[in-house]
Amino acid sequence: MKNILGYYLMPHPPIIIPDIGKGEEKKIEATSNACNKIGKEIADIKPETIILITPHATMFSDAIAVSNEERIFGDLRQFRCINVKMDIPIDKEFNSKLISLCDYEHIPSALVDSKLLNRFNKSYELDHGTMVPLYFINKYYKEYKLVHINYSMIGDVNLYKFGMNLQKVAKELNRKTAVIASGDLSHKLKDEGPYSYSPYGEKFDKTLLENLQKGDVSEVFNMNKTMIEEAGQCGLNSILILLGAMEGKNVKGEILSYEGPFGVGYGVMKFEKGEEDKNNLDCIIKCKEERLKKKLTSANHYVKLARKSLNYYFTHGEKMIDISNLPSELLSEKHGVFVSLKKFGQLRGCIGTISPTTNSVGEEIIRNSVEAALNDPRFFKVDESELKDIDISVDILMDSVSATKEELNPKKYGVIVFKGYKRGLLLPDLEGVDHIEDQLNIACEKAGIDKNDEYGIEKFEVIRYKEGE
Repeated sequence: MKNILGYYLMPHPPIIIPDIGKGEEKKIEATSNACNKIGKEIADIKPETIILITPHATMFSDAIAVSNEERIFGDLRQFRCINVKMDIPIDKEFNSKLISLCDYEHIPSALVDSKLLNRFNKSYELDHGTMVPLYFINKYYKEYKLVHINYSMIGDVNLYKFGMNLQKVAKELNRKTAVIASGDLSHKLKDEGPYSYSPYGEKFDKTLLENLQKGDVSEVFNMNKTMIEEAGQCGLNSILILLGAMEGKNVKGEILSYEGPFGVGYGVMKFEKGEEDKNNLDCIIKCKEERLKKKLTSANHYVKLARKSLNYYFTHGEKMIDISNLPSELLSEKHGVFVSLKKFGQLRGCIGTISPTTNSVGEEIIRNSVEAALNDPRFFKVDESELKDIDISVDILMDSVSATKEELNPKKYGVIVFKGYKRGLLLPDLEGVDHIEDQLNIACEKAGIDKNDEYGIEKFEVIRYKEGE
């Protein structure tokens, strides 16, 4: 007997609710119709528990959060809507089994309640990423308890394994359940959307939906990281957990609707587990190992040296000294260099020099790669065990020139602001930095300069090298 009776992907645009959209919701009528279809289907299968994974409740960087009081309440006042309110019981028995299993398997997760969230000045409440999908469910069916999950940046395999545990707990409790992954796709489909247009946006949506429709789970995990980062999406991690809940069988996906008139991709899908046995987890891990091997062997000289420098430091406890075997291009020029470390798509460390402080680019990379791992004050020191999950990029800074505000372009130019002895630098083409004002404000904050003061501006270009590219 199957315990999980339905698997769904639903978006969460508040504008789809008539009291908020005030007519604009008609522009995404196909999305609304598809969500209503899911609501009716869930009413037919009558789950005892609905598991909903959201990106917009309180997110912890190091653990998946599972809401765990007797009930959870929410409304949409922040969107000037006072008529949509929810008060839903929590399936605490399911939660308890789930967290115990995750603890046993060393999957970072935690039960959260008002007391814990108050310590972080956060509220225990439903978010719009939960309420918008449930708005369509509650039209037709309300006799369920909720498992309310906010994913975390703990890595794609851990998210998938967490999803596998949803399946195990539903089976152990013999609980009739439905799983909903709440998430919007790219937010960069149009310039008039919430973020500036990116060609990666449409490509991400198309690639993801095609992979999901085919049920090609390993290819979802194998999508280009630059494309994922540049797409500006919030749905992928919810989907990874959803896919984990279907582990063990082949997956079939059906696209009920897709549209993006407001610059954000809204995909609605339903999934079924097929009859064919399939160990997707083994395929995922094998693909990741092959990708890591390819990343290490195909990297350009610049990022290869940065990784070699980190490996050397963690092996010998000191920085590399012998540079005699480095390629000539790393020894013949002097530039400022920034080394950035990302783990699971999130910044893990970044240190650099505006101007060269050593005799060559190679020595600059060796120095700054170790500094980024150990001495970025925003983060704990990188542990050697993390290296396999870290992606490295190296920016070689070209000479800066004086500039006016109007001459800046955050995608093309980095910026240096200065006043007296205070200087702040921001690299170009950073995720979420789409406007000149944003770029200048962040650079001023880094420099300790009041953004309203007069200050000097310089711009510069970089040559950026990434692993796997």
